[in-house]
Amino acid sequence: MNTEAKQILEAVRDGHISVDDALLKLKAEPFDDLGFAKPDHHRALRQGAAEVIYGAGKTPEQIAGIVRAMQKRGQERVLITRLSEDSAMHLNALIDMKYDAVSRLAYTGTVPSPSGIGRIVAATGGTSDIPVAEEAAQTAEFFGNEVTRLYDVGVAGIHRLLSHKEEIMSASVIIAIAGMEGALASVIGGLADCPVIAVPTSIGYGASFGGLSALLSMLNSCASGVCTVNIDNGFGAGYLAGMINHMEAKP
Repeated sequence: MNTEAKQILEAVRDGHISVDDALLKLKAEPFDDLGFAKPDHHRALRQGAAEVIYGAGKTPEQIAGIVRAMQKRGQERVLITRLSEDSAMHLNALIDMKYDAVSRLAYTGTVPSPSGIGRIVAATGGTSDIPVAEEAAQTAEFFGNEVTRLYDVGVAGIHRLLSHKEEIMSASVIIAIAGMEGALASVIGGLADCPVIAVPTSIGYGASFGGLSALLSMLNSCASGVCTVNIDNGFGAGYLAGMINHMEAKP
């Protein structure tokens, strides 16, 4: 459900804002032209979540400009992905934000309390997959989801995964993050009754081809209910998991 649009309509229904004020909110300029960027201010109205800033390749000044434009339109919470430690250090002098070096995520505002229908599990094959897993987990948390982390539970020691059967079988969505041959997603898919989002990582030796081996294994999973995102795309997995965990039954 489109959360912001729904809130506007409910506010009109309850008499908190007038029809004219609601119309102004809906008719507001959909984007700002900053020259170097065009922040999409209607993203939340269309999709239920505001635009996220991809930090790689942008200067701290550019990121700060986009954040300020979003904040000017009332967007208090802004998520920034793939932000290097060096850029984060410079950006922190320009805007008030929090930064995590492991996930390379930064955000303004506060993380909301969980409001999803259930719990998301983020599981990794190995410790080396944790940076991608944290990008996924923290993205999901930023969008109001409860996340349980199961790290280093790969198939090389399958008993480690099986010791967490309760968490796996009670999850509403599972994110399976693994490099090497990427078998973790198929194993979890054979245990869980919920959607499994597979994330191939670029962890592995030469023949893993920078994550291509894991990607192809996950795309060819024989377990039903497994979908796959791009190599190292923790953000995409966390965002999708959050959407699934907030699905409402539609009449």
